[in-house]
Amino acid sequence: MDKKVSSWHSPSLGKEMPIVSYGHFGFALLLVPTAAADYLEYERFQMIDALSPFINEGKLKVYSIDSINKESWLNNEMLPEHKAIRHNQFNQYVYNEVVPYIRNDSGTDTMVYISGASFGALHSMNLFLKRPDIINGAISMSGVYDLTEYTKGYWDEQVYYNSPLHYIPNLNDAWYMDKIKASGHIHIYTGSGAHEDPASNRKFSEVLWNKGIWHDLGIWGEDINHDWPTWRAMLPHIIGEKF
Repeated sequence: MDKKVSSWHSPSLGKEMPIVSYGHFGFALLLVPTAAADYLEYERFQMIDALSPFINEGKLKVYSIDSINKESWLNNEMLPEHKAIRHNQFNQYVYNEVVPYIRNDSGTDTMVYISGASFGALHSMNLFLKRPDIINGAISMSGVYDLTEYTKGYWDEQVYYNSPLHYIPNLNDAWYMDKIKASGHIHIYTGSGAHEDPASNRKFSEVLWNKGIWHDLGIWGEDINHDWPTWRAMLPHIIGEKF
């Protein structure tokens, strides 16, 4: 399997940001880490091994980036409004730097899908929904789609605009709605075991259906916990069955 590590000084974030890719061909799958993890998290937890049959056959090429959650919502030393600013800078990093890097690396017509687990699930879904013109779909695992779960009670306009559960019900702009609905790849999966929140996933699914947004909702059983064995099973299942 081809593996390449690159980095650059991000204008959006003001720091060096690494990115790793695995594979040689196929659609691009951008992985967003959980919580405060780094760009090699998915490799360390054997997700790349789990995806290796698809990578080796050229079905997909995987990219993974750093999280900056410890510089935003998980940093208890920051003012909440500064956390929101940093969060938006991360969004701009993905849109203005990472996606162009992927398309330069894999081809301008490459389909780019985004995926993450836990906090990465919320980020992945939010990043897709806000820019469905450059990200073609999302696979979110074991997530919640209400950013206030992480803001310790803080609320402002920027929390609203990064919380899909809140802004999607009010999204009526045809430009966004048409592109979101055209994706065909919105996958929301969770278990029902320890530390999972299937009710939140069903609630967000209802929000999407109420807007006429087709999506794939998978609620797995009570033996399916909020942990890496779950995600190592889920993501290959979705890639194999839905793509």
